[in-house]
Amino acid sequence: MSPTPTDATSRLAQAQWSRRRFLGGGAALGGGLLLGPSLLAGCGGDSETSSSDGGGDQNSGGKLLRISNWPLYMAEGFNAKFEKETGYTVDYKENFQDNETWFAANRDALAAGQDIGADLVIPTNSMTARLISLGWLTKLDHAKIPNMKNVRPELIEGVWDPGAVYSMPYFTGFAGLAYNKAETGREITSVDDLWDPKFKGRVSMLSDMQDGLGMIMLAQGVDLADVTVEDVQQASDLVAEKNQDGQIRRFTGNDYQDDLTNGNVVIAQVYSGDVAQLQADNPDIEFVVPEGGGTMFIDTMVAPITTKNLDGAEAWMNFVYDKDNYAMLTDYVQYIPVLSDMDDALAKVNPELVDNPLVNPSQEVLDRVQAWPPLKEEDEAAMVKTYAKVTGG
Repeated sequence: MSPTPTDATSRLAQAQWSRRRFLGGGAALGGGLLLGPSLLAGCGGDSETSSSDGGGDQNSGGKLLRISNWPLYMAEGFNAKFEKETGYTVDYKENFQDNETWFAANRDALAAGQDIGADLVIPTNSMTARLISLGWLTKLDHAKIPNMKNVRPELIEGVWDPGAVYSMPYFTGFAGLAYNKAETGREITSVDDLWDPKFKGRVSMLSDMQDGLGMIMLAQGVDLADVTVEDVQQASDLVAEKNQDGQIRRFTGNDYQDDLTNGNVVIAQVYSGDVAQLQADNPDIEFVVPEGGGTMFIDTMVAPITTKNLDGAEAWMNFVYDKDNYAMLTDYVQYIPVLSDMDDALAKVNPELVDNPLVNPSQEVLDRVQAWPPLKEEDEAAMVKTYAKVTGG
């Protein structure tokens, strides 16, 4: 039985809050910065370790597949369908609360090659890059994932894992601008609109360095693939100036909903996954990826080097990439698909998704978003510190 719109909206709000707890709270970039160089030496640079090619006991788990995922990031009945069609038994846990907490809990075991209780995990691409650099992920056999042909090519060649050697994308989302059209009296199209004197004291920005400054730097002509500490300083200086002038009401995690819906804020940096709930609360709320661009995150499917069922993990990834199966997932989680040409499959499940730009954005919008590259530990620390001086974080 399909959920009612009210039930779906409530469920969606829960899912997005759970999924964004970490990313919206500012830890997405800085949480691991205090880890020692021995753990993070390869992040964005050279590494003395290399990830595993598999083998050994990586298929000793038989038909049991253990999956660790974010809360409310899976469609009801999906794993039961996988079990019926493949013969595997899925032990599915929603115990991936955030990247840094997961990393802290499992790094010692992974470093020692000890079982972490999961054969497949779904970290965000920045964490995936770190795990690759540390040699803690298993190479995937693309021949066992033939449905990866359906994946958007730019995600297969992501900077965190070019060629998808160790990871496969799961879902994506991005940071953009939400605004109350009844209050602005016009469409918002660019970052420059944040600085319109008409909106003084009614603008909010994300406290997360990457998502808060990403679109600012893109508007300044910075290519995030080659971002530098100096680029972050320049963008931070601009935001600091606007903050001192009283243009910015406050810096937020993802606790911007109330301010937007009650009119305290008329333009806010937000995550696309929150917009459906914002619009349910206030139909005057609109969302746009600014002309200069926005930032994108990508959650990925990986098999740690300690996996006991690599074959099962690859079979599950392939099952995810069947378009009808993926449409089932998309209808539940309401994030942006990583598969190409999903209109027909989405229409079978929920025709409204086809024309929903938050779930099925145009190629023109996708072309305007960039994912941050893996960063060197010292650079990331400096960037986060620079922006924290502005936000008070």
